[in-house]
Amino acid sequence: MSVPSSDLCSRIAAPARASARLLGDDGEICSLAELERRSHALAEVIRVAGGTRVGLLARNAPAWIAADVACQIADTPLLPVPGFFTPAQAAHALRQSGIDLLLCDPRLESEQRALLAELGESRDVDAGGCDLRVLRLVAAPAAVAAPLPTGTGKITYTSGSTGAPKGVCLGNARLLRQAAALAEAVGIERPRHLSLLPLPVLLENVAGAYAALLAGGEVLLPDLARIGLGGSSSVEPRRLLAALGELQPQTLILIPELLQLLVRACEGGWRPPASLRFVAVGGARVAAASILRARDYGIPVYEGYGLSECASVVALNTPVADRPGSAGRPLPQLRVDIRDGELMVSGNPFLGYVGDRTSWHPASVATGDLGRLDAEGFLHLEGRRGNLLVSSFGRNISPEWIESEIATGTPIAQCVVFGEARPFLVALVWADARVDDAALAERIAQANAALPDYAQVRRWWRLDEPLASSNGLATAGGKPRRAAIHERFGARIARLYDAAREVAGA
Repeated sequence: MSVPSSDLCSRIAAPARASARLLGDDGEICSLAELERRSHALAEVIRVAGGTRVGLLARNAPAWIAADVACQIADTPLLPVPGFFTPAQAAHALRQSGIDLLLCDPRLESEQRALLAELGESRDVDAGGCDLRVLRLVAAPAAVAAPLPTGTGKITYTSGSTGAPKGVCLGNARLLRQAAALAEAVGIERPRHLSLLPLPVLLENVAGAYAALLAGGEVLLPDLARIGLGGSSSVEPRRLLAALGELQPQTLILIPELLQLLVRACEGGWRPPASLRFVAVGGARVAAASILRARDYGIPVYEGYGLSECASVVALNTPVADRPGSAGRPLPQLRVDIRDGELMVSGNPFLGYVGDRTSWHPASVATGDLGRLDAEGFLHLEGRRGNLLVSSFGRNISPEWIESEIATGTPIAQCVVFGEARPFLVALVWADARVDDAALAERIAQANAALPDYAQVRRWWRLDEPLASSNGLATAGGKPRRAAIHERFGARIARLYDAAREVAGA
């Protein structure tokens, strides 16, 4: 079988080929040669089974990467199923994309059973000794599947602000181009990268695993549950901190919540591994104070910005081009233009959305994010166009700006601001139960002191549980789902304003 140029393994050049490898649980070591062998064997299984579009339900492990590469070799579109999706969401994504072959991790038996209950009849296919179970989805006729744009190699589904899964179609060659640019930008030869995000998250898949392997590095792929990470929002700090000390990674990718967790641990006496050389953080805006505080504790963290439609990372701070408070400079193969305040990205765009022909093969991506480029080319984010608040005094306010200032470090872990057509802002906040309300009030007062009067939070309410994908209040990357939050807590938000009027005698 011929190997197309978009195969990850074939893109790893000498001498990187000698050192690139995957490390799994129970001492599993998968060299590049072994990865190629596994991937070609699974590609042959896919070909014999007649799979035209493949789904992957698996935990972080070398087998996940082997399945990913196998689909590149077989030139078959792959849809990695996010483990944080509900069975109904996952089934919707598989049906919409016309997945006819499903690769399953045998250790995810309960998740597999729940998903198949939604999908209907399936039949086992001879896996030829591969690590994954192979199932043909009988109730998924390709004839009625939504069309995909030409060249689709990977379909990544994100819940978005409404929670309705939307399929982003990407070409393998473009994903690998992005990974190579990231490896060069970070500039670490043979990095020891620890995957702390689920591999179906494009950021970890491309900027983590792909980039590290292309640089001749080793990718540590422990079962996330084993090291204290469940789904996309549940964390057991002690297990995670112990794993970091044991595994001694050089590079990590974090969402802001995980960065805050590490900073809180440092404040409590924990010391980050001396091995760390580069920690990327993204998924939501991070205040410059958070970045600098983390660095003071020995965490070499750099903020970046990206989205699935741009094949993951768009801009990134690095040790040679760093400006805390910005999202860094755009990668060299990308161009960022500003149109009416909105970021427009060209150079390596996605292919389009599943089933939406009007979106196919765009020249550029309208990100929906507001921002600006400074005189030295650093990108500064100023919120989402759709999230922009306009107060009753006519002030335009980006809630992400206020939220990042309030949730900088301890004690507030999460904050969501509201105030559309209102005279002032209110916030819903979440913090560890050990933190009392007085400490929360003090933190909000400190943030207000640094903010203009129109951007200050005048009233707030403490949440009983964190915003998470599992309760429908956050995306997998930790971004708040504002519509869902407002729907659930609208009455409480209204009472905050009512209470303010009562105090004022209105």
